Amino acid sequence: MNKNTVIGLVLIGAILFGFSWYGQQQQAVVIKEQARIDSIALANAPVEITNSIIGNPANDSIGNNGAIDGVLSSMTKIEKKNFTIENSKMIVTLSNRGGAITSVELKGYEAYGKKPLMLFNEEGSIFNMNLHLEEQINTSHITFENVIESDSTITFRLYADSTSYVDFKYALTNDSYLVDFDVDMVGMDNMIQPSQRTIDITWANVAPQQEKGFSYESQYVTAAYKLAGETGIDELSIGDTSNEEIENKIEWVAFKQQFFSSIFVAKGDNFASGDVSFQSSEEGSGDIKSFYSNLKLNYTPDVKGYDFEFYFGPNSYSEMKSYDSSFQKLIPLGWGIIGWINRFIVIPTFDFLGNHIANYGWIILILTLLIKLLIFPFTYKSYISMAKMRLLKPDIDALAEKFPNKEDAMQKQQATMQLYSRAGVSPMGGCLPMLFQMPVLFAMFKFFPASIELRGESFLWANDLSSYDSILNLPFDIPFYGNHVSLFALLMGISMFISTKISMAQNSATSSQQMPGMMFMTTYIMPVMLIVWFNSYSSALSYYYFLSNVVTIGQTYIIRQFVDEKKLHDKMKSFANMPKKKNKWQMRYDEAIKQQQEAAKLKNESKKG
Repeated sequence: MNKNTVIGLVLIGAILFGFSWYGQQQQAVVIKEQARIDSIALANAPVEITNSIIGNPANDSIGNNGAIDGVLSSMTKIEKKNFTIENSKMIVTLSNRGGAITSVELKGYEAYGKKPLMLFNEEGSIFNMNLHLEEQINTSHITFENVIESDSTITFRLYADSTSYVDFKYALTNDSYLVDFDVDMVGMDNMIQPSQRTIDITWANVAPQQEKGFSYESQYVTAAYKLAGETGIDELSIGDTSNEEIENKIEWVAFKQQFFSSIFVAKGDNFASGDVSFQSSEEGSGDIKSFYSNLKLNYTPDVKGYDFEFYFGPNSYSEMKSYDSSFQKLIPLGWGIIGWINRFIVIPTFDFLGNHIANYGWIILILTLLIKLLIFPFTYKSYISMAKMRLLKPDIDALAEKFPNKEDAMQKQQATMQLYSRAGVSPMGGCLPMLFQMPVLFAMFKFFPASIELRGESFLWANDLSSYDSILNLPFDIPFYGNHVSLFALLMGISMFISTKISMAQNSATSSQQMPGMMFMTTYIMPVMLIVWFNSYSSALSYYYFLSNVVTIGQTYIIRQFVDEKKLHDKMKSFANMPKKKNKWQMRYDEAIKQQQEAAKLKNESKKG
């Protein structure tokens, strides 16, 4: 590479870096302005919803239009109390203020820093049902007087008069992440105003930060929903803030964290419509995102109640799938063939190995070897194809000397293809392993960051394979890189550099024809970019790519020991001397080349004339 090429590449790199930095600055301005607009929109929302989100209402705030005489007014003097129901999976805390779930703690898991894993806390949660009696009533503003308790069931009863009431019933079965929630309306058809055709439910909470890296975790935290009758789900776009209005019927709404989810399901009649939004928290606040939803239920006087359920649990594929409600679609396994590889190959293999091997570092090693073994036949064919190309290089160079002019490019191409054909070489033979390996690489890219099995699992110097590993914490933050050094990311980059150098040497017949800038980018720039990019990614992912590169290097050296290139060359010569019958494609190709040559000849003759 000459001096001018190096200077050009440096200048191109500087320009790309400048545009990237400027684009990020502009994007930050756009996001900040959008957050301001959304904040104003939330502030201008109906009073009963906004007050609920801001904080817990005072005891004497029953509705928006003043106190109500009669039975409801007595609810203002009731003491607020918390109640708990629990099973082997979780502890659910409820309050007679609003008759709602105020916090959920999952057993068997910890948040980063060895803290109890709370999906949400009382300070940031709200559940409100809107009823139009003589005045508009928000259940979150009212303290339920009657509470009926048992070991795993609790009922909050709200009287509208001596014979009319609403029951909020919560039931928890053992060894399940589901909370059954029924709303029974007894005698309320005479109390609710005839004009009310829908009942609004507000469900909102603030998700605490659970994992080590705030920015990395935030990429996987969003709100989602499943429309009635659809097989897939819809997710809000990842960002600092997002909002979506839904006009179709909704089966469930989910507040999804990286490894855990809170899902609100309408079991009977679906939600008629709704809107869902979230807003990101500031790094260092202890929270990751604030979720909000407003869901509408169709209502007529014939309605005697509604059946719901909540899922509060891990984003485990097998666990979520067992509930037969498409919860597992919240796990980002990729689309198309990438998702198929994860669902039908990687996850079953990973689960099988996990049942027999305790250490996930060894499981990833075995998984890597199995994948490499699966595609080894294609890797071997690729090596043979590249070896043949390398052996043909002197003949290709001779053709380049025979057809040095640009006007002879067509003849040179035809002669080259004939050379390949006589020797039994396919120029695309070296692409086969990549063709089969790329979907696997992308599948792993989706699988490891979403695999809750890796959460909190340690291996070598990595204390959590689901998050980044760090061998050195820096006292400052490097743009695009972070404030720590990931050894697995470094090893991945170094192994990629070595693997690329070996591949370039192996494929010298074709790599010499590439642009020097492209070779420099692939060999030197790409590994550095991946080191920077993967520094804050899942250490399991970097570890897998490192192992994959090491195994590839090993396979190359092993194959090289067993392939006799002299015998291979003799075989190519024998094949070249054998009589061959052209297939239809070759005949069409030769005819097309001949026509192009004749057209080029006529063009040159017309220029001379």
